[in-house]
Amino acid sequence: MSVTYWAEHAWLDDGRPHPGVAVDTAGGRITAVRRDVPAPPPGAEVLRGLTLPGLANAHSHAFHRALRGTTQAGTGDFWTWRETMYGVAERLTPDGYHALARAAYAEMALAGITCVGEFHYLHHGPGGTRYADPNAMGQALVAAAADAGVRLTLLDTCYLSAGFGAPPGRAQLRFSDGDADAWAERADALRPDATTRVGAAVHSVRAVPARALPTVRRWAADRDAPLHVHLSEQPAENDACHAAYGRTPARLLADHGVLGPRTTAVHATHLTEADVALLGGTGTGVCMCPTTERDLADGIGPAAALQRAGSPLSLGSDSHAVVDLLEEARALELDERLRTRTRGHWTAAALLTAATAAGHAALGWPEAGRIAPGALADLTTVALDSVRTAGPPPGLAAEAAVFAATAADVRHTVVGGRTVVRDGAHTLVPDPAAELARAIAAVTA
Repeated sequence: MSVTYWAEHAWLDDGRPHPGVAVDTAGGRITAVRRDVPAPPPGAEVLRGLTLPGLANAHSHAFHRALRGTTQAGTGDFWTWRETMYGVAERLTPDGYHALARAAYAEMALAGITCVGEFHYLHHGPGGTRYADPNAMGQALVAAAADAGVRLTLLDTCYLSAGFGAPPGRAQLRFSDGDADAWAERADALRPDATTRVGAAVHSVRAVPARALPTVRRWAADRDAPLHVHLSEQPAENDACHAAYGRTPARLLADHGVLGPRTTAVHATHLTEADVALLGGTGTGVCMCPTTERDLADGIGPAAALQRAGSPLSLGSDSHAVVDLLEEARALELDERLRTRTRGHWTAAALLTAATAAGHAALGWPEAGRIAPGALADLTTVALDSVRTAGPPPGLAAEAAVFAATAADVRHTVVGGRTVVRDGAHTLVPDPAAELARAIAAVTA
């Protein structure tokens, strides 16, 4: 099917917004981009506002969406929050997971996200009981993303230990395959499709023993698949890694060949200068999740230093304290301002690149994240006439989007040439809010 979209303003490869851009699509790809088209061509779908490449959410745990609000009462830290998360994980079934993820992914589409990287470690039934289909939980996520109209990279996650050699506790039995070879055998049965790609993940160095790291690395390398890993999210992880292996988590990953351009480290909050140089020098990407990192009191990661060292930056919503890639993008800059008491570490264009092209590359979709011929026809349109975005001249539309707009300002979302969100309403999931309420009640009651 061929569709032409006429964007009132479009953010193109030169990093600037342009007025009057016609985007021709066919077969789910962009076939032509025509500038200086002053009015919509006959039959074109009109996108009023600033049209961006589709946004990529490079780090998601879909079932964490059930925790929003419920973990905000009282005090604590990451570790107390984790106990609440385990309680939700204990109650999920494949059907319940599908319902929750479908609604969570629909919320992402409403926020302009066209591709999500699902860091998937909830594999088995309660107590570790295997489902008849060992990938029933992963397949529930694949179906949920298809229902919500978004692309998915299923990052099947190896998780074997409660911490540096300790056997899995009851909470982790649902996550563990027993050993890395069993993980690889189960992951082998997962298949990509037109809107799904399959990658791998090391949950963390505390959950995957050093001897198992090469198995996960080889699995990803053999398939030229993305490989993600939680890295140094908490100082306690670093301390325990030093006690177990006499080195930092980043150094341990490097020593076992895990780092490199196909790998993305998630969080990377508590790094030494040598760790920063190691990640940057190997071209390892880093996915920052600022809203989760502040929600869990993790800290502010050295994003600017990592980028200077050579690490491409992407963005994720992780625990879904909020689902808003524009907020994640500006938080990268604003957090750095808080730490350094200076402004202007990233331009709006650089932050949009992290939210689009860099995120798609980290998820194994390098043909997405650009409005250019040959790219996937994934588009996100942000209103420029809301109470948040009205006022700045068109030449500053990117700045208005990054530093003032929210997910509520996303007007249209197009995935593969199909309009998934039109005028702020999801075209495939009639009432995402009601679906979220029902799905969350089922696992938190």
